[in-house]
Amino acid sequence: MSDRDFTLPDPDIQPEFYADVPTKRLVAFVIDTVISILIAIAALPFTAFIGIFFFAFLVSSAGFVYRVVTLATGSATWGMRLVSLEMRDRAGQRFDLGSAFLHTVGFYVSCAVFPLQLISVVLMLTTARAQGLSDHVMGSVAINRRARF
Repeated sequence: MSDRDFTLPDPDIQPEFYADVPTKRLVAFVIDTVISILIAIAALPFTAFIGIFFFAFLVSSAGFVYRVVTLATGSATWGMRLVSLEMRDRAGQRFDLGSAFLHTVGFYVSCAVFPLQLISVVLMLTTARAQGLSDHVMGSVAINRRARF
C-alpha cells in the first residue's frame, strides 16, 4: 500500500466521498467554462475590442488564470464549489499554488489533445476514485466536500 491509501478516502470504505463525482465534474466544467467566457467578455473593453479577433485565446487565458487562482485559494473552482467538490493532492491536502498550476496545465493539455481528453473521461467513469488523466499523473482526487457545521 502507498501513503496515499492512508490519507485519501478509500472508495471501498467511504464511497460517499466519490458518489456522483463524474457527473458533478461535468456540471462544474460547464459552469467554469461559462465563467471563463464571462471573464473574457468583461476583458474585451480593456483590449480596445481587439480581443474579439482572438477571443478563443482570450477565453483560454482567462480560464487558465481563473482555474489556477480558484484552485490555489480554495482547492476548488467556483463551479466545483457550487456542486460541493474539492480537489485533494496525493497526501490528502488541499491544493497549493504549485498543485493548482500543475493540475490546470494537465487539464489544458488534455483538452488540447482529444485522445488524452477521451482517456481522461473514460478514467473518470471507470476508476474507483473517478480520477481523470491529470489526477492519475498527480495522484490527486476530486471528492465530495464534507458538511461544515
